[in-house]
Amino acid sequence: MKDSTDNTPLEFPAEPQSPVGSDRPLRGHLARMTMGASPVSTLAMMNDWALHLASAPDKQVSLVKKAQDNWLSWLSFVSKGCPADPDDHPIAPQKNDRRFTHEGWAKAPYAAMSQAFLLAEDFVDHATSDVPGLSPAHDRAMTFLMRQMMDAVAPSNFPTTNPEVVARTVEMGGQNIVQGAAKLMRDCRAAALGEKAKRTKVVGQDVAVTPGKVVFRTHLMELIQYSPATEKVHAEPVLIVPAWIMKYYILDLSPHNSMVRYLTEQGFTVFMISWRNPGAEDADLGMADYLEQGPMAALDHITTTTGAQKVHAAGYCLGGTLLSITAAAMARAVDNRLASMTLLAAQTDFSQAGELMLFINESQVSFLEDVMKVQGYLDSSQMESAFQMIRSNDLIWSRVIRDYLLGDDAVLMTDLMAWNADSTRMPARMHADYLRQMFLNNDLAAGRYRVDGHPVSLRDIRVPVFAVGTETDHVAPWQSAFKIHALTHADVTFVLTNGGHNAGVLSEPGHKHRHYAIHTTHDQDKALGPDDWRAAAARHEGSWWPAWAAWLAGPAEQMVTPPKMPRALGDAPGTYVLVE
Repeated sequence: MKDSTDNTPLEFPAEPQSPVGSDRPLRGHLARMTMGASPVSTLAMMNDWALHLASAPDKQVSLVKKAQDNWLSWLSFVSKGCPADPDDHPIAPQKNDRRFTHEGWAKAPYAAMSQAFLLAEDFVDHATSDVPGLSPAHDRAMTFLMRQMMDAVAPSNFPTTNPEVVARTVEMGGQNIVQGAAKLMRDCRAAALGEKAKRTKVVGQDVAVTPGKVVFRTHLMELIQYSPATEKVHAEPVLIVPAWIMKYYILDLSPHNSMVRYLTEQGFTVFMISWRNPGAEDADLGMADYLEQGPMAALDHITTTTGAQKVHAAGYCLGGTLLSITAAAMARAVDNRLASMTLLAAQTDFSQAGELMLFINESQVSFLEDVMKVQGYLDSSQMESAFQMIRSNDLIWSRVIRDYLLGDDAVLMTDLMAWNADSTRMPARMHADYLRQMFLNNDLAAGRYRVDGHPVSLRDIRVPVFAVGTETDHVAPWQSAFKIHALTHADVTFVLTNGGHNAGVLSEPGHKHRHYAIHTTHDQDKALGPDDWRAAAARHEGSWWPAWAAWLAGPAEQMVTPPKMPRALGDAPGTYVLVE
């Protein structure tokens, strides 16, 4: 690494070759057939569960009793005529289960069907949980797998057992089924041909419209400098490092919900990294390349062209993980150009990385590497399948019902939905690095992650940290994001906001039904666990963005004339974001 006065390029040693470089063409084609899912991993988990259950007679007895109790309670419910009062129901859906909210489910025979299904689901959960001797990882994974299987056979998914579909079919004379079948055929054809959905919002016209210029470019990123929106700006600019699993403009959607526009209106000079959408020719690019050509190259450009001595850096999701590595490496090299670090729904310790961890083991990673060896990258559709499984009721089965059974017209495409459909690829080596070094080995949290040939430690980070977690995040659970407290020697201001991984971050002022809690833990303070932190944090209604802007500005940061833009390479949003 280098100090703040040395502008020579960083040099990174060759990284160890991972198995992605080996020659496994037959396994690669098999892996493509299974969409990257390892059958060995699944069979090993199921065998482990079955053998431990077979050797646990007490658990078997409890299952027999559970089945008996559920059966008798369902018979009692049906014998009473399926009363509508929820207090008379044998079981209630889980809090976020919206499958049985239609009024038709409160009446026989549909009430009997939904209660029978929920009781069966409850029995399966009991059968796959707390089996003596079963490893916690296999316990969670088996429960998750069986829940996916149950979700697929829910009565809400079939036209004759869903009262809402039955009523719609009668109302439309069956046209909803005809229209749904036609749409299903079109979608299957598009999937078979590899066709992507047409963009309903134009990047640069409908979304990603904050004025700015592309001022710097590497092979992996374009750096956008946004036009000032105030006569005076804060002396220290802001660099945003988004994730490269999706396009950057989630942070610059429409004017009303653009984080970039909001920051410029608060007097900040904002720079944004727009990542390249890689192809097969980029297969050998690793995490070191993203570090060198991303945040480090951006910092060199920003400090050189603006004259700023320090820069506030913010990283979102995977971009936050990369920013943490950058900050640790800079701290080791006594490079003091960071004024602060903001982590938005980002993880640095992957020991509790949510339900995605259910998919990550040696067998699964090896299978994904086989896929990427054939393609040179991991395709967006292969990534989406894992995320959709985590929330299958919301992202898969609700769409099946809406599109193919109810015959609903096209749902109005929101900014976030348009962004979500504009997905990207990930280079083979980089993704293998990420899965092995973060998810499998947790090298960054353990101080084993190497940059420039040396291990870096998050404990070296001394700059103030602002970290955001979201209450219903399935990708980076807030308890996982919270672990930054124990990993740095820094004052950490942590915010917990409602919403999920994306919606919680997009929490602009004026957004309805938003609230957050905030608390600062100084480096010398006693450590707080997540529950103790929640008890100590101050609760606020509304958006957390103003609190972040005030934190960035500090008590009385100097205001200066906006820095002049260097010769531009083009207008924002640039060219990399348009590559499909």
